[in-house]
Amino acid sequence: MTMFQPIGAASDRVVATLVAGLEIEFGRGAGEALAQRFLEAEESDFLWDARVSERWLGAYESSDEEDFELDRVAIVGRLDGHWFVAVSIVDGDGNAHGLMGRRSFRSERQAREAFAVTH
Repeated sequence: MTMFQPIGAASDRVVATLVAGLEIEFGRGAGEALAQRFLEAEESDFLWDARVSERWLGAYESSDEEDFELDRVAIVGRLDGHWFVAVSIVDGDGNAHGLMGRRSFRSERQAREAFAVTH
């Protein structure tokens, strides 16, 4: 039997699991602070994985001489109970390489409205 679950619910569970694991390793109370630092350090990957919709915006013009092409992709999703809209820098294999911006929203409706006009 296959069970489907919205990715937003799964991403909330990932954060809770991360906090719980860090508390086991580093003690009660340390998990939340360490999880936030980890999320900040790996923000582009977490947001990319938590997206529920994406839209290609165009090629990313980098000032660095890179051997591969990157794209700008608008994403909307939910992570740790909060809706967000962001512009991700993504390679052709679908791997996130960074962020150009991120905004948080209180509701899915607000996030989807912002996503619709992101360019």
